[in-house]
Amino acid sequence: MQMSVEERRTLAWHETLEIHELVAFQSNGLMKLKMMVKKIDDPELKRIYIKAIQDIELNIRELLPFYSMVPVAGNRNQSVQPGLGFYAGDLLGLLKASVRNYSIAITETATPVLRKTLTNHLLRGIKGHEQIFNYMYKKGYYPAYDLGQLLMNDVKNANKALSMDY
Repeated sequence: MQMSVEERRTLAWHETLEIHELVAFQSNGLMKLKMMVKKIDDPELKRIYIKAIQDIELNIRELLPFYSMVPVAGNRNQSVQPGLGFYAGDLLGLLKASVRNYSIAITETATPVLRKTLTNHLLRGIKGHEQIFNYMYKKGYYPAYDLGQLLMNDVKNANKALSMDY
């Protein structure tokens, strides 16, 4: 007899990967926001930043408990230089978002010369994404083929982002 969805204690694989993407992206963004908010003098903009920080912290805190429900658990420890991993991950996220945005823009384009220009930009973004992914994989910052290690890195980075002062 199969369990109902409500009775399941393990996430599906696709849910696990979506949680990974959300936590990884928001953790890097949170670290950046916390570093930047200190440089903002305008009180209104500073309040907006602080609200965004608080909202993202809440998002991460609400997602982290789902890591106990992932279908694979790992317990390896990998020592990497955190500064470079953060910068590389931030570039990876930027290029990934850029590829998505250019793909959408191309589908809205009617002018041939603009379509060609956007397609060239998309191809550069894809190449850049490939380069930074390969760098991160080679350096151990993105263990793409080890889900347990990947998720452990998410939790570590999320906790680091949550613990940063702002």
